[in-house]
This record gives sequence, structure tokens and C-alpha cells, in this order.
Amino acid sequence: MKRYPSIPSVEDAPDGMFESGHLWVLEKIDGALFRFQLRESGLVRFGDRTRVYDDPDAIPAPYEHAVRHVQRRLDRGALRNAVDDVESVVFFGVSTHRHAIEYDWDRLPSFLGFDVYSTGADAFRPPGATQGIFERLGLDPVNAFARELHTRDFDPESYSVPDSAWYDGPAAGVVIRNKRRGRATILNSNAPTNDGTGSDLISPDTSAAELAETYATDHRLRRLTSSLEADGEAATVETLYDRAMAEIVREHHTRLLDGASSVDMSAFRSGVAARVRWFLDGTPG
Repeated sequence: MKRYPSIPSVEDAPDGMFESGHLWVLEKIDGALFRFQLRESGLVRFGDRTRVYDDPDAIPAPYEHAVRHVQRRLDRGALRNAVDDVESVVFFGVSTHRHAIEYDWDRLPSFLGFDVYSTGADAFRPPGATQGIFERLGLDPVNAFARELHTRDFDPESYSVPDSAWYDGPAAGVVIRNKRRGRATILNSNAPTNDGTGSDLISPDTSAAELAETYATDHRLRRLTSSLEADGEAATVETLYDRAMAEIVREHHTRLLDGASSVDMSAFRSGVAARVRWFLDGTPG
């Protein structure tokens, strides 16, 4: 599966990128690169920045919510109708799990698409076409702060990164694109960062049951039950547990999966399962 090229800073942007033409200015999301490809069999093949996973169950836990989102939302029929060979197209985006920024997770889609690559043309699609492709396939594209902005109206040296569309605070940065496939990025020095001080760690005195109560709240379980029902699925112990765990890990993997936190994940999963059973039928775990 095609790997995504690195994006230079504006100081190292391709020659002539800001001299003529029109630009798209996209919000840079604080997440992890995620790619996928529809196979002829109808299964979806996933990958992160460097690895490809033929078995979705082998994908690291923080990506599980994005896998479920794409599998549920992707309009396979629309893609088959659009191209002769579905395996000739690779889709790139962001798995929006927690890094440094505390987004409004209830609003932020699990996956936001930002690029589409065609192996037949050996090229990425232009930014406008890319946004339309994701929308037609039932997926959300990364939001654009500006579309078709003339280069004369954009000064990379004085540009001020706007606030994010996904929480009340500054965006992580922007990615600037043009129709000639040029890309460059501007990072926002005012955006939150992970300072590595360990302030996000969980106390070793916190039990798995306490963590389960903290994260698998009645509010979360009620909302996920409504989401399952809206998707035409029954809220069983299995379905609600799967949704809850994927969402909790999405938002808190830096705490739960960091080795320094010493969280017994087997016990934590058992605690979440017990919370789900109690929520659904009052049966203690």
C-alpha cells in the first residue's frame, strides 16, 4: 500500500508554491496518520504511517475506533461504481485519537480524510476533488480554513493559524496544498503539546474497578447505546462493551497504555465489561 510522503515546513516548501495559482488551507489534526484500501473481496486493508495490517485485529488499540468508523461508514458500492479497480486507490487521513490536544471527542469524527492516491495515474488527487471523494464515500474530509485562496492573498511568513474547528482552542497547525500537488505545513506554537513530564500518568494506587467507573460512565454508556440504536444495532453487552472500550482507548490511551502508568489492562477490560453489564441489566460483574 502506498506510503504517504513527508510534508515540509513552509520554509522548505516546493519552489514556486506560493508564486501563482490557488491554495487550500487545511486544519492539521493532532492525531496519527491512517490509510486504507478496499480489497476486491470487500474487506478493507488498513495501515498506519509505516505498517500495513492485513488482519484488522492486529491494528494497535488506539486505532480501533477509526477502523470501526471506516468499516461502518465506507460506501463500498459508490467506490466500485467510481473506479474499475478498487485496489488501485489508497485513502489517507487521520485517526483522531488523543495525542496532546483534548478535542471535543463527541463531535470529532474518528477518521478525517486528507488525500487520495491513484496507482493508475501514479498521482494524488487535487484537494478539491479529494474532499468530494471522501464525502461521496460517506467519510468526512479534513476541514478547510480556506479554499481556492489566490497565492497573492497568502503570506506564509505572516500567516496566523486559526482556532480549531474541533475544540475551543488553537489548531495544531495548517497544511497548505495547491493543485500541482505541492504541500507545506505551518505548526502552531500556541497549540497544546505533550511536555513529557508524566503528568498524564495514572496513580499506581488506582484500582482497575475505579478506572472503569471513571471512564465507563453512565453518561458515556447511555450515549453509546443511543448511537448503536441509531445504527440499527442492539445494545448488547458485547456491542456496547466494544464501543465503550474503543472510545475510551481513543481518548485515554496515553494514560492506559503507557508502560509507566502500570495499568493492568486485562483487569481494566474486565472492569469495563462489569460496568456495561450493570448498566444494561443491573447484574454485577
